[in-house]
Amino acid sequence: MPGSKDAKNAGNGHNLKAFVRSRTGAVRDRLSGGRISALEQRLERTRKRLKKSHRRLENKDQEIAALRERLELASRATDAPVFFVVGQAKSGTGWLMKMLNAHPEVLCGGEGKFFGQGWDDEKEWMSREPDSWYQGGALYGAMTHSGPIKYWMERPSFWSRKGGPEDRLNSMAGAAVKHFLRARLVKTDKRMVGDKTPLPGPDTVREISAAIPEARIIHIIRDGRDQAVSWMHHKWKGAQDMGGRTQLTPEELAKRDDFFRTRSVPLEVDGGGIFTEDRLRTVASYWRDRVGTTVTDGSALFGDRYVEVRYEDLLDRPVEEIRRLFGFLGADDDEEVARRCVEAYDFETLSGRKRGNEEYEMGFQKRRKGIAGDWKNVFTERDKVIYKEIAGGLLIELGYADDNDW
Repeated sequence: MPGSKDAKNAGNGHNLKAFVRSRTGAVRDRLSGGRISALEQRLERTRKRLKKSHRRLENKDQEIAALRERLELASRATDAPVFFVVGQAKSGTGWLMKMLNAHPEVLCGGEGKFFGQGWDDEKEWMSREPDSWYQGGALYGAMTHSGPIKYWMERPSFWSRKGGPEDRLNSMAGAAVKHFLRARLVKTDKRMVGDKTPLPGPDTVREISAAIPEARIIHIIRDGRDQAVSWMHHKWKGAQDMGGRTQLTPEELAKRDDFFRTRSVPLEVDGGGIFTEDRLRTVASYWRDRVGTTVTDGSALFGDRYVEVRYEDLLDRPVEEIRRLFGFLGADDDEEVARRCVEAYDFETLSGRKRGNEEYEMGFQKRRKGIAGDWKNVFTERDKVIYKEIAGGLLIELGYADDNDW
């Protein structure tokens, strides 16, 4: 039947078309899927590149922020407050320096030997250079006593004609000192800087005032008799026969050896005690002249930018005293901050033992007692008479003694 055959052919044609459409769709789907997959891979690679670029940008942002911070610190450093911790040797200057430096805002180091004529090593240096014009071991002296620099300052010039040569020399020396202090400060995140400057002579604060009149001064004072005892032990440890530079007399060597042998105050040599008469007179004179002059000049030259702290008060109430000094410097004087600074450098932390106990090793005293009033266990009657004669007036003025307290 033609009709049936035509219908069958028509059905077969319909099926073929459907088959072709299905196969074409499958191929199209596979092709589309491949293209989509390729596009997705390219998109993923692009995302990764963008992430890397983003990380690089973040790193650049961090570098820029760090540079900005450094620039900010550098700009602050040009005006950063400068201070000096002064005091007669063996009066606690090193201990105080460490506690101040523990503050997150305060950089305090030393000894820069910026000021003061009288450092022990300058004598050694001068013995090596006997024809040198320079007569001091401090930077201030090196610059203000330089013949060539003084000649340049005195020569007429557009750049140096304002003010006298002495003023210009002082200003230049002050700029040099501040340069070294602030150059170190800029490498930290702190905002004020100071140097531990023991008193090698009585004119130290006068030199600081001439060069850096805006500086702040912290003067630590200790009972001169305790200072003398600590100083003598320090000289014993630094004697030439122990590898140091201090030249001791035969009598002093005998006293030292007697002390290390018996662990008690020598009584057999030169009238007893740890001092020869000449040495005690010298150390008492140093304390009287340097501490007394600094007390007078400090307040006169610096006014409210000068402050005193007693070694004995730091022993008795360290947190209270160190807070007071932080406030004086303009640093955060929070009690907890001060407590952490004190605890980081208290005697037990530094020595591993209680105050009042001494420790010796191979003839060397590793760290002394860390107490006040030990002179009473050391001074002989002769020592008391000599020290009172030399420095008794200042002891009384500072409240360490009265006429009957000997």
